[in-house]
Amino acid sequence: MWPYPKIVAHRGGGTLAPENTVAGLRAGLAYGFHAVEFDVMLSRDGIGMVMHDPEFGRTVAGQGSVAETDAIELSGMDAGSWFGPQFRDEPVPFFTQFIDYCKQQRIWMNVEIKPADGFERETGSWVAKITREHYAAEIAAGDPAAVPLLSSFSFEALAAARDAAPGLPRGYLLDTIPADWQAQARELGAVAIHTNQRHLTRELAAQVKAAGYGLFCYTVNDPERGREILSWGVDGFCTDRIDLIGPTFA
Repeated sequence: MWPYPKIVAHRGGGTLAPENTVAGLRAGLAYGFHAVEFDVMLSRDGIGMVMHDPEFGRTVAGQGSVAETDAIELSGMDAGSWFGPQFRDEPVPFFTQFIDYCKQQRIWMNVEIKPADGFERETGSWVAKITREHYAAEIAAGDPAAVPLLSSFSFEALAAARDAAPGLPRGYLLDTIPADWQAQARELGAVAIHTNQRHLTRELAAQVKAAGYGLFCYTVNDPERGREILSWGVDGFCTDRIDLIGPTFA
């Protein structure tokens, strides 16, 4: 049983706003989305920031990296101008800012733990602890639909999240599903497999579902493909094309 939203806005507002910003969350809301996927990595001083790329140059100008920059400096960077002039000075958000906004607006969160190399355990543990603190009441109430889902491509980061906050659900991110996926998922205590829709087949989907796991895909931007994988038993997916694939698509 998949207790979470089926269609999730990728990085906030998909193609309609700068990714991983509060402006992105507002764009998703404007299209009816109350479910978001986004990325968290640690600053130099060990604070979770909402950003996808470890290095500067794409969504924030200049040279440098998240892991080598303090949080307060990151929060003053312009994460919007690359997307369009109307988003100039849109800041890099703190993870806690995203939590506050999502709780206020009743937006469910799929939090991708995205550690810089060498910071896998620290990032997984920090994200899990902060999420657990902010969602203590929801976790205690036992309603999985009200609790964020943590995910990561990093086995080590997800294991650290498991150890830090065992009560939070975890999804194991895999670009391609390997032969030993089930042993890895079992060790992580994962509730779901998150995978690249491009590499998914009907047979693989059936295997994951038969084993009792949730199955979530990234990133589906074509409605026809979305209908196809849902017919295979896929539980949900994230999309950039929130203008084409709405929250009630499934």
